[in-house]
Amino acid sequence: MPNKTAYQATTQRLEILSHDGSLDHDLMPQLSDAALVKMMELMIRMRIFDEKAINLQRQGRIGTFGSLKGQEAAQTGLALALQENDWLIPSIREQGVMEARGIPMHLYYGFCKGDERASQFPEGINCLPQSIPVCSQLVHAAGIGLALKKKGTKAAAIGFAGDGATSEGDFHEALNFAAVFGSQTLFYIQNNGWAISVHRSQQMRSETIAQKSHAYGMPGIQVDGNDVLAVYVAASRALEHIRSGKGPYLIEAHTYRMGSHTTADDARRYRDPKELEYWEARDPLMRMRAFLEQKGLWTDAHEEKIKAGVIAEAEEEVKRLEAIPDPPPTDIFDYHYDKLTPILQQQREQLLAELGDTRDANGGQR
Repeated sequence: MPNKTAYQATTQRLEILSHDGSLDHDLMPQLSDAALVKMMELMIRMRIFDEKAINLQRQGRIGTFGSLKGQEAAQTGLALALQENDWLIPSIREQGVMEARGIPMHLYYGFCKGDERASQFPEGINCLPQSIPVCSQLVHAAGIGLALKKKGTKAAAIGFAGDGATSEGDFHEALNFAAVFGSQTLFYIQNNGWAISVHRSQQMRSETIAQKSHAYGMPGIQVDGNDVLAVYVAASRALEHIRSGKGPYLIEAHTYRMGSHTTADDARRYRDPKELEYWEARDPLMRMRAFLEQKGLWTDAHEEKIKAGVIAEAEEEVKRLEAIPDPPPTDIFDYHYDKLTPILQQQREQLLAELGDTRDANGGQR
């Protein structure tokens, strides 16, 4: 007889807060008024830092940038469910949750500027550098989750990806590995509708991304990614499952990127304006604002005060970014090996000679 498993393959969709601000009281999490206000403030922070990055790119002060506008709830709800010893394994659009975890935005802006030193995060923040290759980071998340299990650490490795990444082989390999070995990994898929110019309907025929988890014997859930309350509940449940040693979990946050894929893309060339209008009416900030106003927890004056403070912070982060000295050109040689090979040493000296630089291999004067 075939082996039986206690695992039951069911796919659910969780939504608590509708786009008009009305609430399903039976599903409402036990959160204080202060925590609800913090959610809104975090989403505002993400959007303002995002808008600042776009302006910097248009001014030629940073390079290509991937906006998260429209996905603030998907990142805020998760961020508030995390613990200090959890690990982030981000792709290219996780600057919101990274900032919420304490990574200064001048470092993120520096990453967009092409400065590898920007991935040297503050001590105590468990976060890998952002991954540009599509989906390779999920394999790392599976491995880190296994390491946490072997060390007996009650923590989770959160691997981030978009809907397009689920078409990559690495997605299936990572899920299979994590399920077989019981990795403490949360696969967090932000389904924002488009993989650059390829719509989700052209990528897959499955009704949801969440149901893909069932083939690998792990639970999966689809959550309204523009509902910060639902994201918080789904993430909290998934992380508790993982930390208690029950294996990996997959969350599909169904959301929408309001901007182009990156500043190197123009979504107007392939996206129907009516589609954007539909999702703008479901803006996660508008939804949460309506809810908080109904509870008497939010006013225009408070919002303007928060925005003014964050705008000032963003300007300070830009000043910190642009005060960082350029890296020495010899960095391309100095961090490959503990000791330079003779050929690399020769090339290094040739570069310095061409630049008219008199520094020796140790950075001193020759």
